[in-house]
Amino acid sequence: MRILIIGGTRFVGRHITEAAIAAGHEVSLLHRGRTGADLFPGAEHLRADRNADLSVLNGRKWDATIDVSAYLPAQVDSLADALSAGRPASPADTPSAERADAPSEERAASSFAGRYVLISSTSVYTAPFSPGFGEDAPVAEIEGPVPGEVTVETYGALKVLCERAAVARFGPETLIVRPTYVIGPHDHTGRFTYWVNRIAAGGEVLAPGDPSDPIQVIDGRDLASWIIAVLDGTNTADTAESAAGTAESAAGTAESAESGTGHRAGTTTSGTFHAVSPAPPFSFGDILETILAEVGPPGTTLTWVGQDFLLAEGEDGTSLPLWSEGDGWMAANAASPAAANAAGLSPRPLRRSIREIRESESAFSVGVTITPERETELLARWHSR
Repeated sequence: MRILIIGGTRFVGRHITEAAIAAGHEVSLLHRGRTGADLFPGAEHLRADRNADLSVLNGRKWDATIDVSAYLPAQVDSLADALSAGRPASPADTPSAERADAPSEERAASSFAGRYVLISSTSVYTAPFSPGFGEDAPVAEIEGPVPGEVTVETYGALKVLCERAAVARFGPETLIVRPTYVIGPHDHTGRFTYWVNRIAAGGEVLAPGDPSDPIQVIDGRDLASWIIAVLDGTNTADTAESAAGTAESAAGTAESAESGTGHRAGTTTSGTFHAVSPAPPFSFGDILETILAEVGPPGTTLTWVGQDFLLAEGEDGTSLPLWSEGDGWMAANAASPAAANAAGLSPRPLRRSIREIRESESAFSVGVTITPERETELLARWHSR
């Protein structure tokens, strides 16, 4: 297949690019050239800013398009416009007969993008959350004008609008993937990597907040290989029935951006899927204990320090990554992986990811994480209460 990847050189996109090339596909990367521009010399590099001029895409055609970096619905629309600019769709370009009555702008975009894959997020959901919730759980909504800026408060709701724009512009065969925290080599956020490196250093480790807070992760390599397998039809059999949910037609698939139900029509897996692991219940305490068991030197201990104490000391989820700070939204990290698992997603064991992250030359922690001196100071204050 000819695959266009929007992004593809940093973290999630980098793993998707690696998986696509490893599977023998012909890859084009659209990026600004700021990160990883020297990677993948065998791929085609298209230099462009998706927020500016996308004319480099005009007149081109791919079998699939994977969008790693859409955060605003306008970005989805501008991509669709660029792919269909000046190229009216012909009947030969239409992927399937049932698409004949689709809106013309949808036919045009999908004719040149091929299958469209949107990397969304479990951040789309809104409270309350029931453990093991499915892709049809309530999502966040924006009241009033659509903001042009992505913030912590608007991120999830804007992703919802991106999903809806994707189905509207690229059609019912759109694949929407909602990952949770993505981990693995090349993670520029350093969130999970911080804990691997910190626990591997040994000693008394400050563990923040409530160990029972739910959490889920997905290894970027498993996410990537599954997406490519879905596109080339090599994801496991039996998905036609087990991942069908309630959607039974192209109309049901279009509705999946609202209902979140993934399904497979014929040989095409489409709709919306969680990319999360493991199945709930799984907690922050479980994840730190798993890291401890895999890389912690003898004598390493976890000391759980209360949320109120840490907040009063001015700490947050930046200095202590993955800590919920008591935010009820963290309950969204209890999503069901059943639909994606039935459609072939098979995450590696968490301990293997931890070991490989630790062994990777690219493993690094970035951001304003807590310093060893500050950690020691906080632990001393906690013990002396």
